[in-house]
Amino acid sequence: MPNPPENRELSPCTGWTRAHWEESADRLLLAVRPYASPRHGLVNLPGARPSWSGPRSDGLEGYARTFLLAAFRVAGADGHDPHSMLPWYGDGLAAGTQNPVPTGELSRAAPDSWPLMADVRQAVVESASVALSLRLTRPWLWDTLDDRTRQQAVDWLLPALDPSPVDNNWWLFGLTVAGFLLDAGIETDRAARTVDRSLARIEDWYVGDGWYSDGPNGAFDHYNGWALHFYPVLHAHLSGDQALLAHYGPRLHAQLDALTRMFGSDGAPMPYGRSLTYRFAAAAAPWLGALTGHTPLSPGATRRLASGTLRHFLDRGAVDERGLLTLGWHGPYEPVLQGYSGPASPYWASKGFVGLLLPPGHPGWTDTEEPLPAETADAVTTLGPPGLLVQSTAADGIVRLHNHGTSNVGGEDDPGYARFAYSTRTGPTAPGETADNHFALLLGELQGKATARGPAVPRGAGPGWVSSAHTPHPGILVESTTLAHGRAEVRVHLVTGAPPGTPVRQTGWATGRPDGGDAVLTAQLHPVHGYSASDECETGATPAASATRTAGLVGVTNGDASGSLFVALASLTAEPGPAPVRTLARVDIDTETDGAIPAVTVSWPDGSRHTLKVARTSGLSWA
Repeated sequence: MPNPPENRELSPCTGWTRAHWEESADRLLLAVRPYASPRHGLVNLPGARPSWSGPRSDGLEGYARTFLLAAFRVAGADGHDPHSMLPWYGDGLAAGTQNPVPTGELSRAAPDSWPLMADVRQAVVESASVALSLRLTRPWLWDTLDDRTRQQAVDWLLPALDPSPVDNNWWLFGLTVAGFLLDAGIETDRAARTVDRSLARIEDWYVGDGWYSDGPNGAFDHYNGWALHFYPVLHAHLSGDQALLAHYGPRLHAQLDALTRMFGSDGAPMPYGRSLTYRFAAAAAPWLGALTGHTPLSPGATRRLASGTLRHFLDRGAVDERGLLTLGWHGPYEPVLQGYSGPASPYWASKGFVGLLLPPGHPGWTDTEEPLPAETADAVTTLGPPGLLVQSTAADGIVRLHNHGTSNVGGEDDPGYARFAYSTRTGPTAPGETADNHFALLLGELQGKATARGPAVPRGAGPGWVSSAHTPHPGILVESTTLAHGRAEVRVHLVTGAPPGTPVRQTGWATGRPDGGDAVLTAQLHPVHGYSASDECETGATPAASATRTAGLVGVTNGDASGSLFVALASLTAEPGPAPVRTLARVDIDTETDGAIPAVTVSWPDGSRHTLKVARTSGLSWA
């Protein structure tokens, strides 16, 4: 399949046009066909690592997620189907739902049969992709199916209307199935109740400024864009429900104002949270904003972001020699996977192709590309509700995310949630390696093992700073603040409750990412107060680096009742020959402050300053 020529006049940043998106979709879809079951009900992609739901569920996942890609491709072309994708998936629908099988009867199941939702919870997830695909392609597929096949499909889908078995974004899978059934005029009363119940549940998790927690646990991650906004807004759009769109559209707009600042100039989304193997699904929400008109981005900036993200992964080995998406980030990379990740899981990335629903003449395809926020000027953006601080530098296009709010999902020290900072060019380091961007105590009762961070409790935020607290061990409290300006960061930690002489360790950025970073990076870490190291630590990486290198500082607690204060300067940059980070900020420690011991004043080169007071009774407060 020939590659379309780049168009640097229309797309000066990426060179890509709608033709590249269509060609990419076609390549991905045609590559999976050799792995389909005889009647296409399952797409059993190769891989030595099945998900915890088992191979039958993984095959359904392969069918459902690639069906969604085909639906965007054909619906976006107003039914034009050059590779006969819809008949192919229609055959699979008929075969998969003909005789769904309970888990205990898999050995006798037909090779195309789908598992039942009552037995395999993952089938609930995949029901949403099946239903959304049928909704998008209804005139060209659903309306052409025989009555028996349609009834089989409905019977298989209906259990998704029950209350969600998982209390997070899974509520929206039932919403999505209900939306299709409402459009098709099937079980409309029950479907309407499911819509209302699902939307009411996620309302409990909305914290403002476009941010949802993914469930009641305070998890803020990519599921905001590719699930918690994606399903309600797309449902409102497809339903033509202007009241619903008026409610959820402005929230999407607010989310995109934050989300679009988290893409580097190389197109990379921020590698934090879980399900990172979904890769360019991160482009789904920006495209959806253009589709509905609820976006702060111009059409040209939207396409620049989305095309940059798709190219970022396709140009860096996300697709193997067989044309299949791999389990990883760039290429295969096990540390970003979860137990639910199976060979077909990466095809959740199909959501990133929702932009194909924009007609070819839409400004999203015809306007000239415009640069991203990270490419135009240095910026530090405080995101109060989730407790995050976004720091970007235009000279190197790196975006850094300082985390003082999102809680762990995969365990108390999940690398995707527990770090104090992430960037579009680094880590996080894998389990077993020294944790990057981490502050730990090395307690004797833990045999010197570094403490985990545990859940972060937001403690405040303001222009250029954000604070949190965590309890790494019973009776010990760590209150932390990050301030940022340009490429410089000030990292402040106040430790109370720890025995005198307890060792602490502050680590910096990890350079030389194992999955193939492509930038020459310099990470700097400089002790200011409380650390015994006297020299600035600096690590570098080249594109050929095969292992991570993480700088660290060490110190000990002093046993003071007001707490032990630790302050460091840090930096991550791709600038050649960067100046030492100690030259980028002045940090003064006043140990004689009346009523507070001590006070920290940070002065930036532009004349702005912050003062942190360490009160004896109330911890950290900034002025």
